[in-house]
Amino acid sequence: MKHILLSLGLLCTGLLTGYSQVTPEIYSWIQNLNGDSGYANILTNVQQVQYSTNNVYVTCTCIPGYDIGPWTGNPNIPSNQNFLFKITRNPQANSGTATVTPMGHIGVWSNGVSIFNPKDGFSYNSLGIWNRNAIVAEAMSFDNCLGHPAPNGEYHHHLNPTCLYDDSIGLVHSSIIGYAFDGFPIYGGYGFDSTNGSGGVRQLFSSYRLRNITARQTLPDGTVLNASQYGPAINGTYPLGLYVEDFEYVPGLGDLDEHNGRFCITPDYPLGTYAYFVTLDSSLVAAYPYVLGPSYYGTVMAGNTGPGSGHNTISEPVVSFVTAVKNVDEPLDFSFYPNPVSDFLVLEVAGNAGSNIKATLTNALGQVVLQKENIRNAVPCFLSMQSFVKGVYLLTLETGGAKSCRKIVKVN
Repeated sequence: MKHILLSLGLLCTGLLTGYSQVTPEIYSWIQNLNGDSGYANILTNVQQVQYSTNNVYVTCTCIPGYDIGPWTGNPNIPSNQNFLFKITRNPQANSGTATVTPMGHIGVWSNGVSIFNPKDGFSYNSLGIWNRNAIVAEAMSFDNCLGHPAPNGEYHHHLNPTCLYDDSIGLVHSSIIGYAFDGFPIYGGYGFDSTNGSGGVRQLFSSYRLRNITARQTLPDGTVLNASQYGPAINGTYPLGLYVEDFEYVPGLGDLDEHNGRFCITPDYPLGTYAYFVTLDSSLVAAYPYVLGPSYYGTVMAGNTGPGSGHNTISEPVVSFVTAVKNVDEPLDFSFYPNPVSDFLVLEVAGNAGSNIKATLTNALGQVVLQKENIRNAVPCFLSMQSFVKGVYLLTLETGGAKSCRKIVKVN
């Protein structure tokens, strides 16, 4: 298999009967529509996306569509996890005590692979006070995509999934690359300069830093420990950063809050949303807390976290959604530029699709904002985007039973 680097990706509005709004938590998944298999001949990526008014159900094996392995010093073997994750379409801020991200999966990448927190499950003297940082302690066992399998065969990433998308692209706002189990999106490392969507795009930084300590005798919140709770001496064997308690949150140090996110406008959410961002340093090396902070921003629904979780049951009417629909006997291929776009989009249809092609432009709320019929193949078509607000739009072309679509980003 080839490594797949995804930034914008293919999208389509799919089946809309019964539910009118196809929003990001529905269309952001990488679906396997061709029966492609990967590691150990297991189906890759997301097999099915279903949604109701309030929830999205994501069926996945936890095996990505890119090559994985080997895992030096790790005896575990990836296996089909047969997950059915349930993502709320109405995420809510947690007004009470924040929920600590647990061991095991805390979210899911857009390709159906699990997201783990930074801990590796081991603590100094097994006291649960100084918890070992998997990014440091287990780095040797990561493959080239920075993932590895857990003892139960669950392939996962504790940090930036480098083979899922191109993390070096900083000219446009990062795409959604996953969802946390409180229902809020996870983006790559680049966002708008200002939370109101203005000021261009730049890298967003964590507000955590290594503590300036010479001994592990206090916790980041200032708690003074007794001698029996001290961590190991800071040295070459136990370097600073080996434990997650070696890091501290400093409000305003970076762009993101203690959960590693912020409330802001994004291309997918032009009205604003709370969003997490993968954090890297200025050299694009993973920076703590890597994906989510030590706790969730929102309320976590039951069924996705904890031992044996991720195998939800659908007990409500749902509609299936597919990210691309195309008649293989009469393929419909098209290109467009520029993307992102400010004023006019140039559309060109290839092949022998005929002259009765219909284009439909839909906004992030699932509302049709433009339709144009009788587009001809090999003849450039100009679509005006001047009157539209900035955000993400879905451009769908269809004719004779063939359908295909792409995501358009309107920048100003």
